[in-house]
Amino acid sequence: MAGKLDRFEKLINSLSTWLNWVAGVGLVTMLALIVADIIGAKLFKWPIPGGIEMVGFLGVVVATFAIAQTQFLHGHIEVEFVVTKLPKTAQKVISCLTYSLGMALFALLSWQSFEFGRTLQTSGEVSMTQEIPFYPLAYSMGFCCIVVFLVLLVQCIMTMIRAKK
Repeated sequence: MAGKLDRFEKLINSLSTWLNWVAGVGLVTMLALIVADIIGAKLFKWPIPGGIEMVGFLGVVVATFAIAQTQFLHGHIEVEFVVTKLPKTAQKVISCLTYSLGMALFALLSWQSFEFGRTLQTSGEVSMTQEIPFYPLAYSMGFCCIVVFLVLLVQCIMTMIRAKK
């Protein structure tokens, strides 16, 4: 059991790391695009057509693709000043409850992102200037939410295993 869980944890970590790299590339691309747009607009009176909407798309990529790795590294804010005063068993129960609520939230977000993506794909919704379809972003958000769900699942199981020891 522990061997399979360790392999699954490594797989989820690798996937989270890869998604984080995509977010990093998106962030650097956003920076380059904004700088090029400003230089083009101020020096040459020629901004990048659709630059603002491309930055918006990249913002979605940066925000959603980085969540799983941040959760895997416990990088999100945790308010635990009350929980640390409780016995270890109660702390583990509260941790599992918190992970379970997070899993429910990200399962719901994933489902709704895929539903929204299907709606956008069916309607043919595209951006105004570059006519970039919106639905791939909604689908990618749904996928990233699944990965966060899996990270939370692994963390919940690991917390329960540590509670038994």
